[in-house]
Amino acid sequence: MTFAPLPLRPRLPLMRQRWSQLLFAHWPVAPEVLQPYLPTRLELDLFEGQAWLGVVPFTMSGIRPLGLPAVPGLSNLHELNVRTYARLDGVPGVWFLSLDATQPLGVWAARNLFHLPYLHARMTLTETNGTLHAKAERTHPGAAPATFAASWTPGRQLPASAPGTLQHFLTERYHLYTAGPDLQSAIKGSDLWRGDVYHAPWALRTATLHTWESTVVESHCLPTLAGAPLLYAADALDVWVRRIQRV
Repeated sequence: MTFAPLPLRPRLPLMRQRWSQLLFAHWPVAPEVLQPYLPTRLELDLFEGQAWLGVVPFTMSGIRPLGLPAVPGLSNLHELNVRTYARLDGVPGVWFLSLDATQPLGVWAARNLFHLPYLHARMTLTETNGTLHAKAERTHPGAAPATFAASWTPGRQLPASAPGTLQHFLTERYHLYTAGPDLQSAIKGSDLWRGDVYHAPWALRTATLHTWESTVVESHCLPTLAGAPLLYAADALDVWVRRIQRV
């Protein structure tokens, strides 16, 4: 199942940010493996009967509330998220198992104001001669340890994602679901929020993966993902975030 982007930029978004140096890495996973990681109200969003799990490193910059300037030292961070896809009342979105990030204030705000399972981490994301290098280590107190190291080279630009394709299904996502900052409590709880974001459609590229060492999936007691991931690198884009609302 697929869906179109929001047709218009929200008139009064909550905040603005820029996403760059992004890699989508996805693996097919049996639905019965991932369904226990969702609250009972959510159903997995499947593509031709198949569930997908994504690991997504990127840089977020220029983070600022609407009408206010970015603050040096507080408005940039690196992030690494583990995600799958879910639906509620026919509305598809992203469900995050974890979001590791480097900015302590940003992690606090995301956990306490947006109910998202952000975790403190050390992370670098650098570029050398067109190749990107990401390295992360989770430092969140009480959280399962996890490390990540990968390098990849973005390649040729791909055609725009067409509705009905797997490329569109995995990347053109304009809603998210969350049920609280602690995943295990969220799975068992009844509270649920849906957030909306707006951005132009992704400009995606092929990607050549050079190295990949990760325990972020295994930190959720999921089995190690088999086989090579399906990869898309992405050009930078601006994102507007709307307020998360209880559903």
